[in-house]
Amino acid sequence: MGIFYQEKERIFTLQTAHTTYQMKVDDFGFLLHLYYGKKVCGNMDYLLTYYDRGFSGNPADAGSDRTYSLDALPQEYPAMGTGDYRSSAIVIRNADGSECCDLRYVFHVIKKGKYELKGFPAVFADEEEAETLEIFLEDKVSKVVVQLLYGVLEKEDIITRSVKIYNHGTSEIIVEKAASACLDFVSGAYDLLSFYGRHAMERNLRRVEIGHGSYVIGSRRGTSSHQYNPAVILAEKNTTEDTGNCYGMVFVYSGNFLSEAEKDQYGQIRVMMGLQSDCFHYPLGKDESLVVPETILSFSDKGFGDLSRKYHHCIREHICRGKYSRQIRPVLINSWEAAYFDFNGETICKLAEEAAELGIDMVVMDDGWFGKRDDDNSGLGDWQVNEKKLGCSLGELIQRVNHAGVKFGIWIEPEMISEDSELYREHPDWAMQIPGRAPNRSRNQLVLDFSRAEVRDYIFDRICSVLDQGNIEYVKWDMNRSLADIYSREQCQGKVTYDYVLGVYDFLEKLMQKYPDILIEGCSGGGGRFDAGMLYYTPQIWCSDNTDAIDRVQIQYGTSFFYPVSAVGAHVSAVPNHQTGRSVSLHTRGVVAMAGTFGYELDPSKLSREEKEEIREQIRQYKQYAALIQNGNYYRLSNPSEESYAAWMFVSEDGEEALLNVVMLKTHGNMTVDYVKLKGLMPDAVYEVTAEYGDSACGKVIAENGNAAGCEAGTDNGNIAAGRCYYGSALMEAGLPMPVRMKEYPAYQIAFKKV
Repeated sequence: MGIFYQEKERIFTLQTAHTTYQMKVDDFGFLLHLYYGKKVCGNMDYLLTYYDRGFSGNPADAGSDRTYSLDALPQEYPAMGTGDYRSSAIVIRNADGSECCDLRYVFHVIKKGKYELKGFPAVFADEEEAETLEIFLEDKVSKVVVQLLYGVLEKEDIITRSVKIYNHGTSEIIVEKAASACLDFVSGAYDLLSFYGRHAMERNLRRVEIGHGSYVIGSRRGTSSHQYNPAVILAEKNTTEDTGNCYGMVFVYSGNFLSEAEKDQYGQIRVMMGLQSDCFHYPLGKDESLVVPETILSFSDKGFGDLSRKYHHCIREHICRGKYSRQIRPVLINSWEAAYFDFNGETICKLAEEAAELGIDMVVMDDGWFGKRDDDNSGLGDWQVNEKKLGCSLGELIQRVNHAGVKFGIWIEPEMISEDSELYREHPDWAMQIPGRAPNRSRNQLVLDFSRAEVRDYIFDRICSVLDQGNIEYVKWDMNRSLADIYSREQCQGKVTYDYVLGVYDFLEKLMQKYPDILIEGCSGGGGRFDAGMLYYTPQIWCSDNTDAIDRVQIQYGTSFFYPVSAVGAHVSAVPNHQTGRSVSLHTRGVVAMAGTFGYELDPSKLSREEKEEIREQIRQYKQYAALIQNGNYYRLSNPSEESYAAWMFVSEDGEEALLNVVMLKTHGNMTVDYVKLKGLMPDAVYEVTAEYGDSACGKVIAENGNAAGCEAGTDNGNIAAGRCYYGSALMEAGLPMPVRMKEYPAYQIAFKKV
């Protein structure tokens, strides 16, 4: 059991395998936060201190006691208008125009199993895996009730938080701000790790000291965005990859968000995660309610790596759903960088034949197959197959692709509309536009108002009419612009961005239920909507439109802090790379793409015979290790922005197998040797190198000896050779010297098996 309540002390304690979370209802009914961190025993209310603080207000209940002030006490869900001048988790505008919400404890409920949020993505768990705590707070004047939801997954070291806001008063209120989680710390020096970026260069790590004042990130773009990911880490100053205390907060939502970290006048830290307050003014009439999406909390006293693995396991096992949540994904080739809009049915069939010859499992027909769509200026919304362009029906094309021996997938962008489209000419009011103003365009397209059911239902029917035309086994769902003209003809404007995201979720849920065997990959110009909310519906997301292997090393490094490799769409693309112009060996491109779902983004007809043979070997190699890559424990071995190499590894749950991956990022004259220290192995175990894959003439296996007997060393190759054996402790403490090669960006994959 993970949830305990001490009635006399009115203390709630949430226990997971290695953590404790504790809060207390005080004498005035305020819910105060006591502790979150490494597992402890006893009550932590001794941490609360009371002093007469200058200019810190006192609630009326305290009478003449000036030592009691919410401006200095740690709170579980701080509200505006109570004398706390720090950032608020909730701001309510009442019917009289005042902004005040004085929340006091009313009652609580403890239940078996994990709470659900209807219409929202959220962590799921069986009754035996989780418990739920519901705490009800009320403002007795306005009759606003706030239901705090806590889900405790004891074995996972996961605590989830969500909030439901109810208006039980007689007058309309407006919710101006709402967070789902707040953490208050009465002491300590902390850094905040956030992940910033831009299109084609997402999720770069930034670590800043939380000084006096506020540090704020978020999105106003209608999506979680390329610019900031809705996930942060609070870390003590000395925390590293392998040591130190750190806390994670992951927002399970795909729209506008706000994350705030604040150090107050007394050196206390407050960190919050929730809905973006800009463009959000949500009215609640009598007996109406609002759900604040979930935040996933976790803590580790063993550094960032351990925290990441907790999130990886949680997302793989308790967020991702459906047939492909745990299944190995097909190796696919996408037509986009192979042909862009310049293709027909014969092009796709030729791609399928070449894919089959290479051992690729699936061909995906990307943008340009529908309506009047030969470039990105027209056609969106007209989801009718352009049979004239294809030279056949979609069903016939799929049959030909399947006959070639590969699966078929297709690209869609349901949320968008082109002004040059039949749909726009028939329903211009379905596009988000502010009346009397010229629209903001991006990629020369507008956004459909998915907050309206009639719009969603029409597009859903059109997409289904396409998917029903043949054996389609994969859908790439794209979204190639941000929301700008926030307006709906059917909605209160302060609700639009929130209801838009709910509309997307509604569409995706229906799509999943109708086509449970289709693998859906999320995408928003690459990684513009890479979040836990989308992973609830799409078990993988295109990591970035940037397929350059060296940039991808950096992008995938930042992504790995929260999201598992099984969620990362990653492909080998052509060189010179279409986004950067950089040329990297096919082997190195393969090593980087194997830290994801793996596939190809190129034209096979332009490959040499040697390159084709290398791709066959890459695919064989990937499939050999796919289960280890997708389900194993992931370890970061370097920070590629600070070190001369990028290194990561996968280790099986039982520690029996491991796959080391290294990409050398710098080359100099008289080059020094890099020693890569491994992680996650059993110290006293002996590990044999079963295969070493490196850059040779065409990047093939340098040495492989999976049946080496007696651990006899093979031909030495920079101190690494198949058949050679090492103790786990030696590999982790002293490291493995990487061969020095006279070339740019050489890469190595080394497979180990416990003897």
